[in-house]
Amino acid sequence: MAISELSGAAQRPVVDTGSGPVRGLDDGTARIFRGIRYAAPPTGALRWRAPEPPEPWTEPADALAFGAAAPQPVNPLIDLGPGTRLDEDCLFLNVTTPTGPPPADGWPVMVWIHGGAYSVGSTSQPVYDGHALIRASAAVGGIVLVTLNYRLGPLGFLDLSSLNEHLPAGATTFQSNPALRDVLLALRWVQDEITAFGGNPGSVTVFGESAGGGLVTTLLTMPGAAGLFHRAIAESSPATSMYGARRAATVTELFLSGLGLRPEQAGRLRDIPADRLTAAGASLVSAVPARTPGVLAFAPVIDGDVLPEHPVDVFAAGRALPVPLLIGTNKDEASGFARMKSPIMPVEPDTIAAMLAAVAADQPEVLMPDEAHIQAAYRDLKQSKVGLGIARDIGFRMPTVWVAQGQQQIAPTYLYRFDHAPLFLELIGIGASHATELPYVFGNLQSRGPKDLTFKLGGLRAARRLSARMQHRWLSFAATGVPAALGDGPSWPAYTDDRRPSMVFDRREHVVDDLDAPLLQAWGKTVLSYR
Repeated sequence: MAISELSGAAQRPVVDTGSGPVRGLDDGTARIFRGIRYAAPPTGALRWRAPEPPEPWTEPADALAFGAAAPQPVNPLIDLGPGTRLDEDCLFLNVTTPTGPPPADGWPVMVWIHGGAYSVGSTSQPVYDGHALIRASAAVGGIVLVTLNYRLGPLGFLDLSSLNEHLPAGATTFQSNPALRDVLLALRWVQDEITAFGGNPGSVTVFGESAGGGLVTTLLTMPGAAGLFHRAIAESSPATSMYGARRAATVTELFLSGLGLRPEQAGRLRDIPADRLTAAGASLVSAVPARTPGVLAFAPVIDGDVLPEHPVDVFAAGRALPVPLLIGTNKDEASGFARMKSPIMPVEPDTIAAMLAAVAADQPEVLMPDEAHIQAAYRDLKQSKVGLGIARDIGFRMPTVWVAQGQQQIAPTYLYRFDHAPLFLELIGIGASHATELPYVFGNLQSRGPKDLTFKLGGLRAARRLSARMQHRWLSFAATGVPAALGDGPSWPAYTDDRRPSMVFDRREHVVDDLDAPLLQAWGKTVLSYR
């Protein structure tokens, strides 16, 4: 089905999808379709169930505004964009394409999965605006950008399947991993519909950051995701933050207790307003890691069904989906969490010690690192910064290296570290913290508006140059599977066990072999994680 136009102005393109036509906007730079419904409202009997296709429509549906964001606690640090509303009916996606005609086989497709600790965020966040990425994609022949919403917090990641035995006879049961099922349905939508937007369903790259990066690495280990994408990019993936049924049931018990319910009252959960469920879930975001440092309240669950095994076990065995992977972290991942005093990442010595002791008890067969090697790995850090280094590496860097070591057995894998930070961020102790690479990847360096102080002390010109280089790497990888350089930049060798190269993004790009050698000596190749 081809793109058609309304009137001779060519400003309101209409695309026919399998559910019905959608009318977007051609603004001269890109064609934009926002708020396309890819699933029926996940409400009522569909709450905590797999999403279902939407009811079809016949008249063109205006696709000019973002759909609702998933219910979530208000976070002043997360700018959801002007006018964004929260609603349980949140399963919408957005498509942005170049304005010209697509090539004969269609543009490569990039599908963005936003982050937010599995509890906050939306595609409406200004940093994810696709215009700059679409402009930059001209250098590789163009791409189609798809961004999607999925269910968050307790509505997306609470596993209530342990309560099914308490439901009345004939009642609709609860299913595990609703959010993972959302993402799978959105990817199937891309396979079915993206040709109509000029995209190539045989060339799809999933990419995401933080929780979105965790969903990307999780998808790589899900049999049900086979064939839905062909390349993957994971930025700051908490790849080990996945838990089994026992931990999931504990969170469910805490959630019920917060609502004043007993297990035998589980049938009432579908009648409780979404905002009350969200509030109960928000209290667990702090309470769960306070009880067990290093454990997230909400994350994908190894359920033996949609997610059959722990992802890190699948990677270690070389059994993940054999697609090329670009993966990396930021140099100062933990600094922002410490500044916000977030309980999500343990940074104090006592909480780190408690976390390591709990992991050792959880996996007694795993050889834990000795203190001498840990001290050696962080000897260049000030004593006050050692906790930040350990939190960064246990939470993000080592899981990323472990994934790279596994994936390189079966597919080309490219490892990076983002080190760049403008002077202002360095002076306030943030540096290249978690999520600071996002404006560079999307090319939206000033998306926070005039109150943003990031470049108050300079550095914007250098940041723009770095952004252009990173965008070209990401786009080239999506188009060809190889993260090619812009201009005369260095080639990026694939990760191998003997050389272990990492591309370091700073004021200049450079490759460092065995960048993580001290960390591998400290933490080893054996994956440390809760089960």
